[in-house]
Amino acid sequence: MVKSKETPMMQQYNEIKSQYHDAFLFYRLGDFYELFNEDAILGSQILELTLTQRNKNSPNPVPMAGVPHHAAQNYIDILVDKGYKVAVVEQMEDPSQADGMVKREVVQLITPGTRMNVNGESVKDNNYLVGITSEDANHYGFAYTDLSTGEMAATDLISTTAVLNELARLAAKEIVIDKILPADLTASLTNLGIMVSTQALETVPDNQANLVQDLSDLSLTAAQILITYLHTTQKRALDHLQPARAYEVAQYLKMDRNSRANLELTVNLRTQQRSGTLLWLLDETKTAMGGRLLKQWIEQPLIDQQNLMSRYDKIEQFMQNFLIENDLQSALKSVYDLERLVGRVAYGSANGRDLLQIRNSLRQIPTILELLEDLDPAVFGGLISQIDPVTDLEALISTAIIEDPPLSVTDGGLIKAGYNDQLDAYQDVMHNGKQWLAELEATEREATGINSLKIGFNKVFGYYIEVTRANIDKLDDNRYTRKQTLVNAERFITPELKEHEQKILEAEEKSSQLEYQLFTQVREQIKLNIKRLQRLAKQIATLDVLTSLADVAQKNQFTRPRLNQKQHLEIVGGRHPVVEKVLGHQSYVANDIMMDQNQEIMLITGPNMSGKSTYMRQLALTVIMAQIGSFVPAQSADLPIFDQIFTRIGAADDLISGNSTFMVEMSEANTALQNATKNSLILFDELGRGTATFDGMALAQAIIEHIHQNVHAKTLFSTHYHELTSLDQELPQLFNVHVGAHEENGELIFSHKVLAGPADQSYGINVAKLAGLPQTLIERATVILNQLETPEQTEIPELVKLTDELDSKTQMSLFDTLPDDYEQNKVVERVKNADLANSTPFQALMLLNELQELLKK
Repeated sequence: MVKSKETPMMQQYNEIKSQYHDAFLFYRLGDFYELFNEDAILGSQILELTLTQRNKNSPNPVPMAGVPHHAAQNYIDILVDKGYKVAVVEQMEDPSQADGMVKREVVQLITPGTRMNVNGESVKDNNYLVGITSEDANHYGFAYTDLSTGEMAATDLISTTAVLNELARLAAKEIVIDKILPADLTASLTNLGIMVSTQALETVPDNQANLVQDLSDLSLTAAQILITYLHTTQKRALDHLQPARAYEVAQYLKMDRNSRANLELTVNLRTQQRSGTLLWLLDETKTAMGGRLLKQWIEQPLIDQQNLMSRYDKIEQFMQNFLIENDLQSALKSVYDLERLVGRVAYGSANGRDLLQIRNSLRQIPTILELLEDLDPAVFGGLISQIDPVTDLEALISTAIIEDPPLSVTDGGLIKAGYNDQLDAYQDVMHNGKQWLAELEATEREATGINSLKIGFNKVFGYYIEVTRANIDKLDDNRYTRKQTLVNAERFITPELKEHEQKILEAEEKSSQLEYQLFTQVREQIKLNIKRLQRLAKQIATLDVLTSLADVAQKNQFTRPRLNQKQHLEIVGGRHPVVEKVLGHQSYVANDIMMDQNQEIMLITGPNMSGKSTYMRQLALTVIMAQIGSFVPAQSADLPIFDQIFTRIGAADDLISGNSTFMVEMSEANTALQNATKNSLILFDELGRGTATFDGMALAQAIIEHIHQNVHAKTLFSTHYHELTSLDQELPQLFNVHVGAHEENGELIFSHKVLAGPADQSYGINVAKLAGLPQTLIERATVILNQLETPEQTEIPELVKLTDELDSKTQMSLFDTLPDDYEQNKVVERVKNADLANSTPFQALMLLNELQELLKK
């Protein structure tokens, strides 16, 4: 079959598509964006569109689906949310004036990392695009930006693990690379499911050199990749991009991605939502930009004591002046997302309502400044001096933009009367012209005697006089010219009406054009002040976070922590803030945590469900809260400043990497042992449980000894291996605590109180009973446990044989002399013949004990 020849339009479409093969092409045709071929087939499935065909009667019809141009953004957002790219193709000339095919071009490529429209629950989240380059597997350049806010930062990293930790911290939506990365990182990125795009490196233009002026080495290259990619995809000036902030990971409290996940700082492990996280607890922010900043603080706690003390001072001031704090929060509720509004201004996509949101936000600044001035100037003087109220822009917008502008910026109705004389003249013609039309209608009715005569307008025929067919004979044929025939009426024009029509239409057209011109001038004036607005946004966001932390501290009875440089940790009446919020303040049992300079390892025992993991997590969250500058959930807290937190809490397989629970345990333990310092905090929960009892116990003890002898980090180690509690006799910086529990009328009662010393038993069967296992099973387990705990009543085949041999030995004369190696040979023989594969761990342990006793004799 001969392939049908492509139409000029499809030739144009296919040529553009060949340049954007990895994106959906939204191809503008009149009032619709059309999708063709594979895009149409897949797009109709994802977007639930009707799939049709172009050129249905041709041998090879083209699959086609379309969306209205006014609703396109919703469909684009759906595709981008699902990880696709969308290339928007616009008509670059008026179709009525085009010579041949209308010229079309891609005006923007929207990708997961470059989206500007962020709505709904995502307004308090950043949308990060990351640039990565490398020299080798030990040296990476890493840069990131949020295009919607203009934020940009860059650093150098020294390992694949460090790169993955930063990607996890940022929850990156897309990665841009300039060349092939080391194989292990490439594989890891693939497993993460983050979109990876490629961009050839280009030098940043001279007019944007300030964006990378503080960078060097590979971080400079990574930032250049980002900027190049943004210009390539967005195809417009990006004046809101802020100079890249150079940072080092070591400037903040470091947490690897597993520790962040285990502690549920911003994402609940079970639901993948905010609810039940530290962010959920602390977020009483009133602005979107404050919410994003709070999340950044939680993800990057400080290690600088001076900055932390400054934050404590401000929160304390707010708590002491809660009426001012409440008034500040009320004012902040009326502040819109200045960061993203400024981004839309720079983009040229801000409309009249966006400008009013900027104006309404600026109107709150004098109130905010007035409230701050009533606080201690020694605490807030520096912040007040940095707040620029930007009153000139507030006045400009108030003077120029009407109170209820339309969404469109090209159809008029945006600019206030009195702002521009020429516009006022046009508006006067339009107003007076319409008044004249009303008067003409009354005059014509009187002159003709036709009470139903009316003057109307439509876009095709302009102004007209409409008369019903029954009254046509009353008109003067010399004065009325027929314009349009309807079923039951005729429409006419008169010389007077035609003259005024020209004046009115000309005024309307020129008025709309002038309004758009005036609006863009106002928008450009705001654009010239982007940096001022961005600085103001940062100060308002900071205030929002501080008042939020003060509000939460007040409601939850948090206290100001003390910081020390002595490796002394003392928390009195500490609580897990998230669990407490769920349970209620009266239900949560507070606990102390005491570790002086000579106590490095706390070994925690106690039954399951007693609260060991909660106790460990509450320490980590208390440390993190203290190091973001927050008050903490305790009666009092005296803390060292930690440089890193490592956690291994909970059991999970890493199915993507093919790693078992035990492998994950050992990998996370290794990360801590390799990287922790004496200033770090390590939390290990039930380490070693993923393998055989002896293996697990041996590894747990060896890890404890390694930390004690080599790392010297503050460590909480919970375990069910009661045998490890004797380590306090060998390791002077280790001490035992346990979570209290006791039996009452056959029921297990948890006190959730942490007490000194080791636990006396594990209460495993009691916990199984609480879980609802069948009573017959519980009774059988109790019998077995009693047998195991009473070796002389336990009929283990190997031990029976050993007992028989020992009995025969006792029948020998006490004075008989045995060969020196007799007992050793017997032990060797017994070990060779032992059926260890079919013995329980406890049976094997008892056998070992008997053999050891035999050798001692």
